[in-house]
Amino acid sequence: MRLTTKGRYAVTAMLDLALHAQDGPVSLADISERQGISLSYLEQLFAKLRRNSLVTSVRGPGGGYQLSRGMADIQVAEVIDAVNESVDVTRCQGDRGCHSGEVCLTHYLWCDLSHQIHEFLSGISLADLVARSDVQDLARLQDRRQGGGCPLPYAGKIEASAIE
Repeated sequence: MRLTTKGRYAVTAMLDLALHAQDGPVSLADISERQGISLSYLEQLFAKLRRNSLVTSVRGPGGGYQLSRGMADIQVAEVIDAVNESVDVTRCQGDRGCHSGEVCLTHYLWCDLSHQIHEFLSGISLADLVARSDVQDLARLQDRRQGGGCPLPYAGKIEASAIE
């Protein structure tokens, strides 16, 4: 599957934003600190999320970002689509040139799988993720250590140059 860091970290940042929505606008610096994602990377991701009307920005002291609509109304697939990410599993990225410029025997199988993955992610909202006890437990742990990094196996910072 070809879901890169960009899509994964966009979803992670949006989930962090949803988890802290009750506190008012959330700064990218806070998300960066909790999730171990570089601030410049988040700025680029949030520019795309804002252009796609998933977040709004609040300027001034105490400013930051907030969800543009309720977390139950934002699907994971929308977040991935907003940052121009693909969940395409075909070798040809859906262009039908997978076998020496022709369609390979399994092209339509992989297209169907890509569609199923997108449909699956379209059925999961940020509210669904926030409601999970394992997500809440990890968020509490991150809040306690504020800056301890990402609970995922990768704990380093992703730099802006990694964005396509």
